Amino acid sequence: MERQEAETRLLDAAESLFYRRGVQAVGMDDVRTASGVSLKRLYGTFPSKEALVTAYLERRDLRWTGDLERYVAARDGSVGAVFDWLGEWFASDDFHGCAFINAYGELGDGSAPVAAAARAHKERLRRFLRGLVHDDELAAQLVMLVDGAIVTAAMTGDPGAAATARAAAEALVRRR
Repeated sequence: MERQEAETRLLDAAESLFYRRGVQAVGMDDVRTASGVSLKRLYGTFPSKEALVTAYLERRDLRWTGDLERYVAARDGSVGAVFDWLGEWFASDDFHGCAFINAYGELGDGSAPVAAAARAHKERLRRFLRGLVHDDELAAQLVMLVDGAIVTAAMTGDPGAAATARAAAEALVRRR
């Protein structure tokens, strides 16, 4: 098995397991078993669990943000489209909250690389929203609404949290 294939299989398995069950509940042997990659290749590719978690978060950030950006661009490019996308995500069978909030909640600043990956994701989201609204303070407020909607939907199982947050976001945008 080539290194790239092993890395992809490991990251696919890690994402599925970490996102569904949590970082601390999943051992490296679980990832090895789910990926079908040998333990030697796993540790040759990711020398530590922290390195694997960081790589999983970085890859998820690119995919998550890319999906959001494409969705919004294909719609009207508005803040409302952001919350429409969130609502669709919340209603999916594979929604388990924010991977970055979840990982940070489990590991906090005890893992500097994981904390940095979580912060980088939130900063990327803030910059994207800043591009939509052209206002730093408003973009920061919208990130709070996005995160609040994600946490609420995860805790309650109600995808309607996106519509509630959308209404609040649109009210903020109108006041500017």
